[in-house]
Amino acid sequence: MKIVSNLILSSTMLVMVTSLQTSTAQNKSVQKTNPLLQKSSLQYQAPRFNVIKDKHFKPAFVYGLEVQAKEILAIATNPAQPTFQNTVLALETSGVDLKRATSVFYNLTGANTNPTLQALQAEYAPIFSAHSDNIYLNSKLYQRIKAIDPNTLKGEDQRLTAYYLQEFELAGANLSDADKEKMKKINEELATLGTLFGNKLLLARKEGAVLFDNPADLDGLSPNELAAAKAKATEAGHDGHYLIGLLNTTQQPVLQNLTNRASREKIFKSSWNRSQNNNEADTRDVLEKMARLRLQKANLMGKKNFAQWKLQDQMAQTPERAMDLIAKIATPAVAKAKAEAKEIQDLIDAQNGGFQLAPWDWNYYAEQVRKQKYDLDENQVKPYFELTTVLEKGVFFAATKMYGITFKERKDLPVYHPDVIAYEIFDKDAKSIAIYYLDFYTRDNKNGGAWMNNFVEQSHYLKQKPVIVNVYNFQKPANGTPALISFDNVITMFHEFGHTLHGLFANQNYTSLSGTAVPRDFVEFPSQINEHAALDPEVLKNYAIHYRTKAEIPQELIQKIKKAETFNKGYDVTELLAASALDMSWHSVSKPEDFKPTLDFETQALQKYGLLVDQVPTRYHSPYFAHIWSGGYSSGYYAYTWSKTLDYNVYDWMQANGGLTRENSERFRKYILSVGNSVDLNHAFKELIGHEMQIEPYLRNAGFLDK
Repeated sequence: MKIVSNLILSSTMLVMVTSLQTSTAQNKSVQKTNPLLQKSSLQYQAPRFNVIKDKHFKPAFVYGLEVQAKEILAIATNPAQPTFQNTVLALETSGVDLKRATSVFYNLTGANTNPTLQALQAEYAPIFSAHSDNIYLNSKLYQRIKAIDPNTLKGEDQRLTAYYLQEFELAGANLSDADKEKMKKINEELATLGTLFGNKLLLARKEGAVLFDNPADLDGLSPNELAAAKAKATEAGHDGHYLIGLLNTTQQPVLQNLTNRASREKIFKSSWNRSQNNNEADTRDVLEKMARLRLQKANLMGKKNFAQWKLQDQMAQTPERAMDLIAKIATPAVAKAKAEAKEIQDLIDAQNGGFQLAPWDWNYYAEQVRKQKYDLDENQVKPYFELTTVLEKGVFFAATKMYGITFKERKDLPVYHPDVIAYEIFDKDAKSIAIYYLDFYTRDNKNGGAWMNNFVEQSHYLKQKPVIVNVYNFQKPANGTPALISFDNVITMFHEFGHTLHGLFANQNYTSLSGTAVPRDFVEFPSQINEHAALDPEVLKNYAIHYRTKAEIPQELIQKIKKAETFNKGYDVTELLAASALDMSWHSVSKPEDFKPTLDFETQALQKYGLLVDQVPTRYHSPYFAHIWSGGYSSGYYAYTWSKTLDYNVYDWMQANGGLTRENSERFRKYILSVGNSVDLNHAFKELIGHEMQIEPYLRNAGFLDK
């Protein structure tokens, strides 16, 4: 999470800054003793987790806010004619101390939080929101940027100036003073509610874990999975029982293997209902308030709904364009999902099941259909995917093959949790270019899902190289047994490392344009391209090694995996599009009276887009849709589908030109991975493959068209 914070320079703020100056002297001692206020002496400024404590964050925030307030005051009141250097560059490089502190803080609150950090997050959410508003609603600062003639600039200087001008205008720099005050109040309340939603959801996920007394209720789980469930129960104070924790998604991985239908239903319903139980973890009131406030925000900006306001700086530009793509894919996806449902129901009937297919049955019986159609058993495949081997001989090997980069484990670097590991990354010329952390295992104090973040962003101007982390939620094996993961999780590892490549190969002067600082509907594109490396024949043979026998995966099994590539694709795409439609529906409301209670609103939205399929629940139910209520993807969940369409276009181009070769990969690095947001990305995409994005590659690769 990036916080670029500046302060509005009203008379009130000038008084505030003056008072801040009086306390700066006493904060000098804080700066000398607080590791968050010192440039890290570790390589590439990697955080000194061995000395950073919870107690350091608040003093760092106080100091960082004070220092940046004075920096912004100096920029806005500078009597000199506005120039790129004294205005835009000064703004870009302000708040170094605050940014250092918040980059560590928000990574920890996502991956390794605790009550102290949660309370601090709740306290500072409105403060940081106000701080950010006090840049982007600052008329003096805005006018100084507007006064700079872009024709006198070139390259990234021109791009950065245009970027800040747009950021100010999107935030409301043109609003009246009265409307700016309204906007500030809305933003502060939204920041508070977003933090509250995230904390409630973390509690809901923890409380939603399902306890079983009898191991027979969990028949179908492997001995290792059963041991892990028992260990998790013991850790939670239920010795002798078995605890199945929840992931952030609607469906849960264990449902694929559990033979007991009642157990499957119990876990599914706990997942679905986790945030709607009229208790402390219920998020519905919070999200409904957020939706209304976002509409008010859009109306203040002269837009009819939030999505219209939010998409102005995205590749899609309008909600209509985004939803047009979703609608065109939804029709064949739902048709395919219904055909898949019939296959599953036929299997249930053939087994004399005596029941209609329900959401908690889908993954269990779909796995049986896969065995029938492709002779492919997930449990037969899993022993070939041991976590460390997948990482080093799969993800890393592919990166070396495609880009020439290499890796060295760094056990000397401090980490924020014992499970975290670190590597140094070297470019094709053997020069060191980054530090890279991985945090693999699920914890009750970790947000669900998987993600990439920067502790330090690349910048030539600041002489910074990237320090990156990938966070996952894999089940930690019990008693030192091998960590075996599903092929879906293998794809997740390649996906997240695709984000890492985007940050790793950043080649910009300024952090605001660097690496993954791109539109939401573009940022998933590089990560999705990297997913294809998982099935590259040379790569797959190198990492798919049986954890016990050390034998390579048989060619016969590889062929089965490839043939099954589009299996269950109707379900997968439909649940994703349903979530996208939900997001856009919440944020396309133009009249307050059109909002309804959460569950009613969701049902009607899915019906409207033809995505209410009984057996295919939305990937994220509104009450636990963290992406859009606390994760920055409001009006932006469609981005996964937009980016996937870009991905399939480029994948087809690569296949037509020799596959994932070094030459093609270097071209991808040149036009996509290395440019950040320093160029027109639509133009960069067209330069890469010679034409604009088309929908047919998506439909064809997903199996919705004849190849």
